[in-house]
Amino acid sequence: MNHHNEAREKEIRGLAAAALIVAIYLLPLFLLGENAHVRIHDNLDSNVGWYKVLKESGQIAGSLDAVIPQIINGLPRNAFGNEFNLLIWLHYFLPSMTAYAISQTIVRIAAFAGMYLLLKTHVLKGKDALWINIGTALCFAITPFWPSGMLSTLGQPLALWAFLNIRKGKNTWREWAVIILLPFYSSFVLGFFFFLAMVFLVWVYDLFRCRRVNVPFALSLFIMALLFVCIEYRLFLSLVLTEEASSRNEFLASKLELPRTIRLVFKNFLIGHNHVMTLHTLVILPVWVYAFWFIRKAESGLRRFFLLLMLFNFLLSVWYAFWFYKGWQPVKDEFSILKTFNFARFHFLRPLVIYVLFAVGLYILLKRQGIWRGFVYKCLILQILVLFAFNDEVVYRVWKQPSFKEFYSEPLFDKVKSYIGKPQQTYRVASVGLHPVIAQYNGFYTLDTYNNYYPLEYKHRFRKLIEGELSKNRQLRNYFDHWGGRCYIFADELGKNYMYTKDLDIKIKNFSFNTKAFQEMGGDYLLSAVKIMNAEENGLLLEKTFHSPESPWKIYLYRANYRAVNGGAL
Repeated sequence: MNHHNEAREKEIRGLAAAALIVAIYLLPLFLLGENAHVRIHDNLDSNVGWYKVLKESGQIAGSLDAVIPQIINGLPRNAFGNEFNLLIWLHYFLPSMTAYAISQTIVRIAAFAGMYLLLKTHVLKGKDALWINIGTALCFAITPFWPSGMLSTLGQPLALWAFLNIRKGKNTWREWAVIILLPFYSSFVLGFFFFLAMVFLVWVYDLFRCRRVNVPFALSLFIMALLFVCIEYRLFLSLVLTEEASSRNEFLASKLELPRTIRLVFKNFLIGHNHVMTLHTLVILPVWVYAFWFIRKAESGLRRFFLLLMLFNFLLSVWYAFWFYKGWQPVKDEFSILKTFNFARFHFLRPLVIYVLFAVGLYILLKRQGIWRGFVYKCLILQILVLFAFNDEVVYRVWKQPSFKEFYSEPLFDKVKSYIGKPQQTYRVASVGLHPVIAQYNGFYTLDTYNNYYPLEYKHRFRKLIEGELSKNRQLRNYFDHWGGRCYIFADELGKNYMYTKDLDIKIKNFSFNTKAFQEMGGDYLLSAVKIMNAEENGLLLEKTFHSPESPWKIYLYRANYRAVNGGAL
């Protein structure tokens, strides 16, 4: 009994230490507030701003044909998340940065709990694996995941723990609570479609092996899938009911030659992907190599599990890379779903697989005894240090990126708003050298946007504004024509950089802009982060320049000169 109590106390101490480390990791978000540095790509430049726009539109629960007038003269409401997504409600009731910090906390707690329960219950059950289980769960919980994905990837261990428990006949309220609640804080298309496909294959395997239907297991899969369909009804109904072509219909992803595809296989396997960053290269990869070296001396079940999981890990990278192989394109052209839905995201399973493999590899080395025991614990500490080094506050401060407050620069844009002096819904703007979401966050009605789902007809109309610049730059032309998610005012001289801070002192010398088409779409002003030297040739008049010591931006406000356009000066 005393031995049991000691083991329990040891576990509690370990869990408390892990909780403290997670709290330290999250501390900058709460201490610094809007002065904190957080991810910009596919975060501040998009989702965070969208939540604020959606909140202020009054269309959170809008009808299926509702539009958000603030964006592109009426962006379909269905382009945003669903009203059953709890992250949207966090942003509705709380300031953006507060909602962001709380969301980070929820996700990391669930990630730790899920990975720890999964490892302890189904992978490494021995008492000697306690510190490996806690350490691996801690590492998994502080990976730099994609914030707007919520629990789409970091919630997978918790879901797998629940499914495997139900599979084994353990049907308590905890398992069913996980199955029912997770869909409200995760995305079907950004993680759980691929996860449920994997779990379904486990059910099929059991069906053929045992020749009987595991009803509770099948029911749990069905319930979670049904919940996702109901919660994300906007997505599914827009795919089924909408006849209007969207920007996704022109996606051309499969364009890599075979050598580049093979390089991408190994790049993904060794380094990973930006949206599911695992940071496994420096520490975890060597652990796999050492574990593989000693694999013959490992217990047979553990050996088989490690090798099968490693094969699955590699095949996920193969699938990801070959999704972009140009040989796929004829098939994608035949079946539009292969263009509008990104099946490459099966690699979103890799964070789960990589960290389970990390734990198993460490356990194989732990069993070697001697110096390997110390090596195991040093690897855990090193991986934690690597992850802390990639904390957003560290990375984006070192890269001299704007903080949350600086990025949106509300006081600066209030000056622009006051100078224009008209209700914002009465005029339209677009941005140059600046993410459109900044203007959107500050209440401006924009003709440009970053969205993966908007009418294809609008994309073609918008292209007329920038066709002169696209004709100069093949990279930008392919980027817009074959994807178009960033419906931006591109400039050849700026390239694919959308954050020109005032310290760069960049100028556009030869800008080709279709101001007449801009007028026809309702455009009035350009908010440019750089000076346009030939603005008058384009029918653009510099109204005023705005800057402040607290903002990284310098805004050149250009007004479309309709008299020059209509008078033939262009």
